[in-house]
Amino acid sequence: MAIGDGVITPSISVIAAVSGVKVKISELHDKYVIMVSCVILVGLFSIQHHGTHRVAFLFAPVVATWLLCISGIGIYNIFHWNPEIYRALSPIYMVKFIKTTGIEGWLSLGGVVLSITGVETMFTNLGHFSALPIKIAFTCLVYPCLILAYMGEAAFLSRHHEDIQRSFYKAIPEAVFWPVFIVATFAAILRSQAVISATFSIISQCHALNCFPSVKIIHTSTRIYGQIYIPEVNWILMCFCLAITIGLRDTNMIGHAYGLAVTTVMFVTTCLMTLVILIVWKQGIIKAITCLLLFGSIELLYISACICKVPEGGWISLVLCFIFMCIMYTWNYGTMMKHQFDVENKVSMNRMLSMGPSLGMVRVPGVGLMYSNLASGFPAMFGHFVTNLPAFHQVLVFVCVKSVQVPHVSETERLVISRVSSKELGMFHCIVRYGYKDIQQEKYNFENKLISAIIQFVESEEESIAESTHELPANAGNSNVEDHGVSLSQNTFDKSFCEENLFPSSCVLQVMMNGDNHLEKSLYKDESLQIMKAKEFGVTYILGHSLAKANNSSSILKKFAIDIVFAFLSKNCRESDVVLDVPHTSLLEVGMTYYV
Repeated sequence: MAIGDGVITPSISVIAAVSGVKVKISELHDKYVIMVSCVILVGLFSIQHHGTHRVAFLFAPVVATWLLCISGIGIYNIFHWNPEIYRALSPIYMVKFIKTTGIEGWLSLGGVVLSITGVETMFTNLGHFSALPIKIAFTCLVYPCLILAYMGEAAFLSRHHEDIQRSFYKAIPEAVFWPVFIVATFAAILRSQAVISATFSIISQCHALNCFPSVKIIHTSTRIYGQIYIPEVNWILMCFCLAITIGLRDTNMIGHAYGLAVTTVMFVTTCLMTLVILIVWKQGIIKAITCLLLFGSIELLYISACICKVPEGGWISLVLCFIFMCIMYTWNYGTMMKHQFDVENKVSMNRMLSMGPSLGMVRVPGVGLMYSNLASGFPAMFGHFVTNLPAFHQVLVFVCVKSVQVPHVSETERLVISRVSSKELGMFHCIVRYGYKDIQQEKYNFENKLISAIIQFVESEEESIAESTHELPANAGNSNVEDHGVSLSQNTFDKSFCEENLFPSSCVLQVMMNGDNHLEKSLYKDESLQIMKAKEFGVTYILGHSLAKANNSSSILKKFAIDIVFAFLSKNCRESDVVLDVPHTSLLEVGMTYYV
């Protein structure tokens, strides 16, 4: 529903702003309003690749001007048409309205809810501001201006019952109509910009949690983290917006869809907030239930009224929600099934050790980085690889990229290194950890960083054995990474020296020629030298080019989901080598079919 909100908001915001021109030019045909709205929408989505920061300098002055305009117009209408309108602030009139109108009044709540929709887009700026300034801005500026605007519009309608359509523009004084119209159009564009940026952030985090196909994520700002652009999603959103704008051509129908989407998001947020109170804040079940009943009952009242509007346009939100939910669920299900296949078919450690130190294969010079989803053990892709080509690199590192349930992972905790079985095998596991808000592409040379971390691990391991401060297991192939994994923060090896001076051959030769036995023993031990020499022969990235297929005994629904939907998404999303920024000259893909 939140992603659907990102589709509907630009459409209704732009159409509502542009349609105000019909108040002054009544003979203007609706098709011209739709045409201008489409041009504005295309322009809005076309500038997204420049980033939010390109238009951010306009956000504060335009929104502040807009709020001051509507509050000023509201004050004018209050004193000009009905100074007694302030009494409408009393909730008694709301109760009287519901009692008097009955079912019709309850159904009208589906339209009343539109008076509060849009305000929630303020909280899409939580990626750029903290909660305190947003609270202050809402309490001291936004809320008072909105109340004055609605009171002024109500005062105007109390004297002009026939002007219910486009009452906002009709209530604007003649002298300031066109300036306010221009400001309203700019405010609608900026409001749409905020929702589009929020949609990019939501999809980015869903992708990090394996709930959305791989897409290209571009950071549009080098100074402000969180400002991103996703080309594929941007153009898909534009197509949906244009389809809704051209297909419906009615702000009332779009408003019904918009109201259902926003109220549903609000209610789901309240339910999730209840879980936060219980699990994260540990405040007790009484406070959690109180929060749920207080806010959830009000939101359910609005949702019940919006559901009745489903035949009149509310179905759009449900269709968009169903489409995105099917994509996300199918992708997550297919990904989990592939991971389960890897776990069930991974090569056992006993089988590997029974082959001896060389594993019965040819060991070629160089470093091999084999990517898999397993945090421990040998993936099925490795067994498939060595079965068809019984040779692999002198140093083999199984790299597992994981997204953890925290927003960010610091650079010092990014890599976790562990050894696979005995030292003679020359095999390691590396878990690369990212938060769900982190971008899974390194800005530094990943090869140097990884080899540096492995040598740090080897040196710290040897020092620990020599000093007898703690004991590492000799055979730890099937143990968990946390049993003997060493993160970067645990190592005492000098990082800057290792990253800058570790790999050039001239540096190795210089140390050896100087004859410094202490350095030779502490920093350049036998295994470290072997790893560095293997690095000099080159690094090969080994990735799986897998195809998932449902078993013959699977149901028709599962075959449709895996063989058609998941296969289509996998074929058309970004490949792993692009996501991981792997150089093509060093890429080796292993084809494999997963029967899930």
